[in-house]
Amino acid sequence: MRYRMNRFAMLVLTGYLYASWVLTASAQIATGPIEPGAGAWRPWVLASGQAFRLGAPPNTQATATELQELRALAKQRDTDTLERIRSWDFWSPAHRWNELLIETRSAQNLNGVDGLRAFTILNVAIHDAMIAAWDSKYTYNRRRPGEADAHLATALPTPRSPSYPCEHAVAAGAGATILAHLLPKEAQRFTEAAEEAARSRVLAGVAYPSDVRAGLELGRTVAARVIEYFKLDETKYADTVPVGPGLWQGKDPIGANELLRWKTLVLASPSQFRPGPPAAHDSPEHAAELAEVKNFKRTPATNAKALYWQFGQYGAAGVIYRLSDEVGRQLAEAGLDRNAPRAARAYALVHAAHYEAYIASQDAKYHYWAARPNQFDPSITTVVPTPNFPTYVSNAATVSMSAALVLGHLFPRQANRYLSWTQEFGESRLWAGIHFRSDVEAGWEIGRRVGALFIERAQHDGAAGQQTQARSR
Repeated sequence: MRYRMNRFAMLVLTGYLYASWVLTASAQIATGPIEPGAGAWRPWVLASGQAFRLGAPPNTQATATELQELRALAKQRDTDTLERIRSWDFWSPAHRWNELLIETRSAQNLNGVDGLRAFTILNVAIHDAMIAAWDSKYTYNRRRPGEADAHLATALPTPRSPSYPCEHAVAAGAGATILAHLLPKEAQRFTEAAEEAARSRVLAGVAYPSDVRAGLELGRTVAARVIEYFKLDETKYADTVPVGPGLWQGKDPIGANELLRWKTLVLASPSQFRPGPPAAHDSPEHAAELAEVKNFKRTPATNAKALYWQFGQYGAAGVIYRLSDEVGRQLAEAGLDRNAPRAARAYALVHAAHYEAYIASQDAKYHYWAARPNQFDPSITTVVPTPNFPTYVSNAATVSMSAALVLGHLFPRQANRYLSWTQEFGESRLWAGIHFRSDVEAGWEIGRRVGALFIERAQHDGAAGQQTQARSR
């Protein structure tokens, strides 16, 4: 008798746990649609979301056939299937594709400059694909499977947006296409991941097979347009390194080609926010700056921070990876991780601001060609290797400031925290002996101006001027 009671209790418990996964759609449909106007938001690369509007979804008879397939699949779900569904449903549709890029690029030890551009292309593509998807969603207003059949057992809550096309499939199509383009050796893995991500929504019962097919194709089509926009020409830096007192000395400076080959999204030109020149090499102001670097009293703490910002979290490039994680976490805390277009918009804003700040800082570097501290005084030792390009302005100060300001705009309660990051990152370059104070301060100023430009765009973008602003709770 005891055995039977325990067995009964186990069955009840198992049924309860399974019920936490499998939900009747009618109980999960919340009120209030997700961003019905997002199809009219301004894309980064596309002319408009409407220009990529899909053909109409399948008719009533075809939909009925698809519903039968979903009912059959619902009966076949096992633990492995539910785990895959949960994994792809985590945070917003953009999240796993940022995560895949983080994992792949860190494993291959690719440099930070390539990573900066890669995250921008990825998130611009997902953002623009979401706008196109939302245009089609609210044009056709196809009901979700669980709305068409209130008895359909779904493994996830029914999303509060039309079913066609599936947003997770859209992100998968765009994300996999971009990653395969950037990392062709991994193309098959990304293609398989996209198919699994899309299929997970069908297995969950929250999208029709035709929704995910259309979503994958739309994402791929938009990604192809974004790849074409960011295509690099064959222009190479051909000028000789200028020679003269106070000028940088070296060969094959890193990043010179970016000025010639990288396209901007918001900046009118790389020189739009070019600062005035650094102090003359023979001026008292420059002598004082050189003395500050040479005489800085390093401590274990300053050395550790300089090393952290250079090598920690995948190196100096780790700041790029950290941005995606921060955006994802803050969206989740603000309850906006299920708002696919708004989440995609946040990722794209932060990474695009980071990207264009780098272009602006490189413009200043290769306009002034200022020498590094240890090129003026070889007795200066550095905590980290001296980068192989001019000193003025600091890339670290520039890109971290622009990203910090956009993050602070999106998540105001964290704004001071983000500013403290850029303050320490910038100062760490002086502590390390690789930058003058004026490099850092001029970089911060460029970053402020680039960040302000992107914030202005965010404030005026979208349906009825709505801004992508999540408030931490």
